[in-house]
Amino acid sequence: MIRKAALQIGVPALLAFIAWNAYLGVDHLKRVQKSAALTLESSAIQAELSGVLKDATDMEAGQHGYLLTGNPAYLQPYIDAKGRIETDFASLRAGLANRTRREQSLESQLESLARSKQGEIERSISLRQRGYRRRSFQLVDTNEGKDYMDEIRRIVSSLSAAESGNFARFDAQRIAALKNVLSVTIVSNAVLLALAASLFWLTRRHERLLAEEASQSRTELAVRDLQLEKLTSALSGQARSNIVAINMNSRLLLENYGDFLPWQGHEYAEQMNEAAVQMELLRQDLVSSRAC
Repeated sequence: MIRKAALQIGVPALLAFIAWNAYLGVDHLKRVQKSAALTLESSAIQAELSGVLKDATDMEAGQHGYLLTGNPAYLQPYIDAKGRIETDFASLRAGLANRTRREQSLESQLESLARSKQGEIERSISLRQRGYRRRSFQLVDTNEGKDYMDEIRRIVSSLSAAESGNFARFDAQRIAALKNVLSVTIVSNAVLLALAASLFWLTRRHERLLAEEASQSRTELAVRDLQLEKLTSALSGQARSNIVAINMNSRLLLENYGDFLPWQGHEYAEQMNEAAVQMELLRQDLVSSRAC
């Protein structure tokens, strides 16, 4: 009874633990994926910051090349960067949407500085295109564009440093989550293995005890069969002869000496005869059932 109750409790417990183990695995994997996604997001923001700085640098390089040579071919880096910078700023804004207010404020300042730098570049290029070469150089000599670029580099550096901190934090969380997944997996699987081994041992023991009980039952049944066989043999031989003798003697007694017997003796003889008939019927039934 105890073994059966243990099996009835152990099997559902094993299934429940397997389900719980699967839930833990999925939950921890989700945490690892979230940490990995944040790490990738931080790397993407770093790339977008580098892209914005490159756009501003390329625009300035195109400006200087054109102002020095007057060759429109030198404007190509400026034209390409001008076409990219809005897209890069849009990606940067989306990436910093979940960051602190300070970082978002720095991004707004960076956009404003980039527009101011672009305005300064366009003014100098326009002067050069209209033939005012000296005035275009005088505009550059005011260091207005340099101040814009210095401030752009400063803000990019500040945002990059903040994002480096975020990257280190997210990466540490990812590593910690991986270690946690590994430790939980090892412990839960060890417990699962121990529980499964215990149930296996209990099942094998239960089967062995059932086999022993079945063997004992077969032995007891064989002993009873032997006893029944002896009883049937006795009923088929000596018992039948005794019953026939009782039946015959009681019948002869009634036939030959019935008139001389008192009424009570006559009744006893009839009871003996009837009892012998009933015993013979019982014997025949027992022998018939044994034969079947």
